[in-house]
Order: sequence, then C-alpha cells, then structure tokens
Amino acid sequence: MATTAGPSSDSNYNIKNIQVDERSVEERAIDDWLPITSSRTAKWWYSSFHNVTAIVGAGVLSLPYAMSQLGWGPGVAVLVISWIVTLYSLWQMVEMHEIAPGKRLDRYHELGQHAFGQKLGLWIVVPQQLIVEVGVDIVYMITGGQSLKKFHDLVCQDCKDIRLTYFIMIFASVHFILSQLPSFNSISGVSLAAAVMSVSYSAIAWGASVDKGVQPDVQYGYKPGSTADTVFDFFSALGIVVFAYGGHNVEMEIQATMPSTPEIPSKVPMWRGVIVAYIVVALCYFPVAIIGYWTFGNTVADNILITLEKPKWLIAMANMFVVIHLIGSYQVYAMAVFDMMETLLVKKLKFRPTWRLRFISRSTYVAFTMFIAITFPFFNGLLAFFGGFAFAPTTYFLPCILWLAICKPRRFSLSWFTNWVCIIFGVLLMIAGPIGGLRQIILQAKTYKIYGST
Repeated sequence: MATTAGPSSDSNYNIKNIQVDERSVEERAIDDWLPITSSRTAKWWYSSFHNVTAIVGAGVLSLPYAMSQLGWGPGVAVLVISWIVTLYSLWQMVEMHEIAPGKRLDRYHELGQHAFGQKLGLWIVVPQQLIVEVGVDIVYMITGGQSLKKFHDLVCQDCKDIRLTYFIMIFASVHFILSQLPSFNSISGVSLAAAVMSVSYSAIAWGASVDKGVQPDVQYGYKPGSTADTVFDFFSALGIVVFAYGGHNVEMEIQATMPSTPEIPSKVPMWRGVIVAYIVVALCYFPVAIIGYWTFGNTVADNILITLEKPKWLIAMANMFVVIHLIGSYQVYAMAVFDMMETLLVKKLKFRPTWRLRFISRSTYVAFTMFIAITFPFFNGLLAFFGGFAFAPTTYFLPCILWLAICKPRRFSLSWFTNWVCIIFGVLLMIAGPIGGLRQIILQAKTYKIYGST
C-alpha cells in the first residue's frame, strides 16, 4: 500500500500544482486586460496631470459663489484648511499603496479590505467610491452641456435657442467613443489636454475678473433673507468646497499604473507628481475664489463664467476649455468605474474578457449618466449634495481612518491627534454639505418640469 500511495499522492499534488498554475496564469491574463492593472509604465508627470484633471474640475468655477455664501473669513479659512487636509490625506494614501508585504493595493477598496477585512472593507469603500465617481460623471455631463450651450449662445447670438438636453447629448456622444480606450495609460493624452485646459479656464476666470474690476455697489455680506436661508446657503457652500477638492477616489488607481521596484517604490514618482498637482490646484483655486468674490461680491452666479459676459470671445473660449477639460475628467473617473464593472463581469460572473463585453458595458454606463444628467440638471445643488455626502468621507477622513487602522500610531501622538482632527473636520463637512445641497435641489425642483425646460 505504501508503494502505491506515493505515486498517487504525487500525481494528485502535481494536478493541484497544474490547476494553481493555470488559475494564476488566467488571473494574470485578466489583470492584463483590466484597465487599471494592464499597464504599469506611467511616469511621475502622469500623476501630475491625472491629479490636476481629477481635482480641478467644474467645482473651481463655483468657488466664488461658495465664497459669497461663506463670507471672507470662513471662506478663505475653509479653502486653506481643505487644501492642507486633503494634501495630508492624499500623502497617506500614497504611502499605504504598498503597505501590504509583497502586494500592491491597486484600488481604493483593496486598501479598505486590507484595513477592515475582505467583506467589510468592500462594503465600506465601494458604495462611497461609486457614489463619488458616478455622481461626478453625472455632474460633468450637466456642466459639459451647460458650457457647450453657453459657447453656442455667445458665438451665435442670433441663432435659434437650443435646449440644454441636446448639448448634454452632444457632450455624451464624445464619451461613447473615448470610453472604448482600454486602460488608464491610454487616456493619458486626453488627461494632459484636460489638465492644460483646467489651468487655462481658471486663469481666464480670475484674469477677466481682474480686468472687470470691482463692480459698483458691490456687497460682501450675506444676501438678504431669512436666517434659515443664510444657514442653509452656508452649508451648501461647504459642500461646494468639498466637491472642488475631491480627487482621492482615483488615487490608488493612478498609482497602480506606476512601476515599482525595491529601489524606487511607486510612492516616489507618485508623490512627486502629487506635489506638482497640488501647487497647480492652489494656483487655480485661490485666485478664482478670492478675485471672483472680490469683483462681484454676493451677486456672483454659481458658475463665474456665467457672470462674466465680456469680452465675449474670451468667455466663449473659456467655456470651450471647460468642455475639453470635462471630457478628460469624466474619463478619469469613469475608468475606475469601468475597472469595477469589468472585474465584476469577468472575475465574478465569468464573462469572457472581449471587446464586445467592454463595448456594451461602457456604452451602457455612458448612456446611464447621460440620462440622469438630462433628467435632473440641478448643477449647483448636485455639487453641494455630492460634495458633502460622498467626497467628504473618501477625501477628507476615510484615508485617516484607514491610516489609524493599518499603521496604528501611538495614542495621543502627533499622528494620532492630526488624524482625529481631520476626521472631525471631515465629518462636520459631510453632515453640513448634503443638507444645504438637498434643500437647493428641492427648491429648484418645485419650479422644474421634467424634460420641459431642458
């Protein structure tokens, strides 16, 4: 019996080894097909323009409006504190990318799973991340359509008025094509163009405001109204600021495209790119917010380019820059959603990884965001609602919670204290922002007829 058991057990062992090898080869093939892990050849400057594209979005154009609801003191304080807190939480995410021995945490939810376990980590991170990424893409659909309409109205003032619905559909049509680009690195050119455009239209926004000068009878106090209006508008403005600083939801995915060696881990080029990106963020946000509010006071619109009517050619060009930027920004956020969708379809539901699967799933996603954008075009309210409800956790304090859970800093140490301050600040923003945003949506919905005015 002993002589026959040996070969049998050896053959069983060999079969198991072959099965494991086949499974690992299949898994590697799937990883090579998925958009996040298919290429790890990105340079440090990829991190810069991907981050600028992800962070500096439509929200920058609403910062003067947020300042008008917050006032000089609270407005500047929230802007500066948010810049510091989000840079700190982003540094933590960069550091934690390879904190698991022998493994790269390529996705935000993988970091959550490492901290809280496979199931709990997934349920903590994925719903919030999806709300942010899908919510941003919906808001960008609306903003892209609005900017296209503004461009059309400025360039062709004698033309027949065209409803916003059609401009959103035009904006969406570009994404039906671009969404077929296979991986994060393949949209690098689009993202670079978007980053350049974001700097350009921000410069136009504050430059045109300087040229216009302080308006006659400008007022910097809160708008006349009830105390409830003032308080809710203040809350809404906090949500807008949070939305403007969001970008952490795709950080792990951006870093996953970086090469990593023991000598130069991925956090080195990633952090270099983040520093450059955050300098650009500061050069965009602070001038637009402060100069825009200084020029127009509390009469500024929720999109400063709407308030700036002249020179028409310059404002028209700025609106087209916004459109180009939003095309790239939509794709950056959508790529993380595509990765989730395709991972689910291929790894869990066992679909074959083919171009047909990619075409159908991605086109369906673009159509869905277009439909929601056409149905509910509440731009400012959506910024505040999504900003507070989803961006505050994933940007301001979830990285701090993950840091406390994984790195376990000594109680009452500087790291422990700093993270708890950031958590409290983020939670307050998460509570306040959605309240103001939801109220604005309700007020706008009272006079809105579905598909009637768009």
